[in-house]
Amino acid sequence: MFDLATRDIKFISGVGPQKAAVLNKELEIYSLHDLIYYFPYKYVDRSRIYYIHEIDGNMPYIQLKGEILGFETIGEGRQRRLTAHFSDGTGVVDLVWFQGIKYILGKYKLHEEYIIFGKPTVFNGRINVAHPDVDKPEDLKLSSVGLQPYYNTTEKMKRSFLNSHAIEKMMATVIQQIQEPLPETLSSKLLAEHHLMPLTEALRNIHFPTNPDVLRRAQYRLKFEELFYVQLNILRYAKDRQKRYRGYIFEKVGDVFNTFYTKNLPFQLTGAQKRVLKEIRNDVGSGRQMNRLLQGDVGSGKTLVALMSMLLALDNGYQACMMAPTEILANQHYETIKELLFGMDIRVELLTGSIKGKRREAILTGLLTGDVKILIGTHAVIEDTVNFSSLGFVVIDEQHRFGVAQRARLWSKNVQPPHVLVMTATPIPRTLAMTLYGDLDVSVIDELPPGRKPITTIHQFDNRRESMYRSVRKQIEEGRQVYIVYPLIKESEKIDLKNLEEGYQHVLEEFPKCAVCKVHGKMKPAEKDEQMQLFVSGKAQIMVATTVIEVGVNVPNASVMIIENAERLDGKVKSLLYLNRLDFISGENSDSEVDMHELIEHIVIQLQGMHPEIEIETDLAFVSFKGDEECWRICVENIVDNAYRYVDKKIKIILKNDYLEIYNDGEPIDNDNIEALFQPYEKGTKGQFGLGLSIVHKTCTMYGYNVTAVNQETGVSFIIEKKYN
Repeated sequence: MFDLATRDIKFISGVGPQKAAVLNKELEIYSLHDLIYYFPYKYVDRSRIYYIHEIDGNMPYIQLKGEILGFETIGEGRQRRLTAHFSDGTGVVDLVWFQGIKYILGKYKLHEEYIIFGKPTVFNGRINVAHPDVDKPEDLKLSSVGLQPYYNTTEKMKRSFLNSHAIEKMMATVIQQIQEPLPETLSSKLLAEHHLMPLTEALRNIHFPTNPDVLRRAQYRLKFEELFYVQLNILRYAKDRQKRYRGYIFEKVGDVFNTFYTKNLPFQLTGAQKRVLKEIRNDVGSGRQMNRLLQGDVGSGKTLVALMSMLLALDNGYQACMMAPTEILANQHYETIKELLFGMDIRVELLTGSIKGKRREAILTGLLTGDVKILIGTHAVIEDTVNFSSLGFVVIDEQHRFGVAQRARLWSKNVQPPHVLVMTATPIPRTLAMTLYGDLDVSVIDELPPGRKPITTIHQFDNRRESMYRSVRKQIEEGRQVYIVYPLIKESEKIDLKNLEEGYQHVLEEFPKCAVCKVHGKMKPAEKDEQMQLFVSGKAQIMVATTVIEVGVNVPNASVMIIENAERLDGKVKSLLYLNRLDFISGENSDSEVDMHELIEHIVIQLQGMHPEIEIETDLAFVSFKGDEECWRICVENIVDNAYRYVDKKIKIILKNDYLEIYNDGEPIDNDNIEALFQPYEKGTKGQFGLGLSIVHKTCTMYGYNVTAVNQETGVSFIIEKKYN
């Protein structure tokens, strides 16, 4: 039995030094062990053969059996492609190749029987299959094929004829050479306890499963193994850290904590809050450095627990710090904590990127002298200029927004690392939390504070509106107040959305006995404040508003919020969040390559099903773009969505090397507005704010591409091209 770990990949039949070099560089596959642990990303059932008359352009991968009637070469240069007319007697489809034309013409013969496999699309009214797998029936035993594996490949690999099918053949060769069981990586006890498939069997079935059940069992075994060793490594790291780092010992609960508890505590602590505080007190008094994850829903009282934990540090002569991912959140924490500590002689400061000059200098000096007891801030607190006198306790809000390196920089500001409490409102199952944050102890606040009722969310359609209004009337009769939120103020007549003005009039008619106020972003500040005050004071029972109410209004008496056309708001919010996220992920996966041919094909198939009345013409070469797959998918979807919004009859998509063009035959863009299209919140002629196109612009810029809108003789093209210095 040969050693998988040492046997070079180049010695596999059909590979050789050149292909081995490509595998080394593109996938870091050097040995047979590396290859066998390169798992498929999907599987396709190849047990069935379809008839041509059964298929259409909206189906996933299909398999056909028939013969090639003739070949036809179309186009010149880089636009050149080979078309084979393939028939099984029930119809004809076109097989299309953009590369390797000479090889294809030499390999496949007319009027000989073949089995072809690929994804059907519609081009110029005909069904075609681009770059299909082609096999002789005798070379392909359908019963033994089962689920065919598909492997990720790069553009460079494809140019070296290392596509998914080639990887599959290499894998089959290696699997066949494994005659004896591979050494087990898990103990027999673990295998038996968890009913795990043996390693050799799992590796064989992860690549060539005969049915979905054995695939599931193989995946379970390999996933278990991976997570098992991740967990072991995390535990090893945690034990090593505990040995290496001592923790500050908070020996006493002193005057600061007790004064707050007896005089400033706004309400009785819940049982969950008391339990978590006890866990934290045990940690900080043990002599080991605390690393604890605190989970709890929004409004569960995490901030209060964090504050009381920081007061323990103050009682023992140490400073405390709270770090939030955004200025808005940092400001909220600062105001909350200042209010909670009112009347107590504790200096609390806020440090964000926008705080400059003398105020910033005063804060930095106060930290060094120890006058500043609690610092609340953003990433600004980990800057080199920020130093503490004796930092003993750190709270990090929304743990997942900070990287390990950022947290380490905060630790390095002391001789020994401070105690760390990280908080999240993201509901993570305990078992998963222990895997994600295995070096952290986990605490959960699973009770709401006294008097706080859980939030119930109900999705209602228009035909249930009367029932909803009856519920609203009941709430108002009980003395409660109601928000009615509209995502937009005005919209195009062509878009069937209720705008705020119409909604306001409707509410007045529906609730004639109620006082109704109205708030939106285009009102003057004084007018807006006046309307808000009516609601805050209780003089108005209903507030009709846009989403401007999300900041600045706190009305505990309001018990119901109705969001009209919530799906519209959801889409806009998601766009806003994604636009913001691009700032954080800039540069990530910039070395990765995305198969744009496959990505665009998937988008076209989906959209054809949604808009069968629109003709889509595609001319797609096998091209990869640098960057993240999700980012490019959202980018292309936004351009195509825009094209559908303005199209008359036809959309055309052209993809070639470092170039993508999406054309629609609609009306041209006003030349005065064409440059502003990619700016955020720029509104088009059909009432759509340009968030989608601003996402397109930011994505292209991030990965080194230009995007432009060009008016053609008829219609408009959006063109993405690689920047060349």
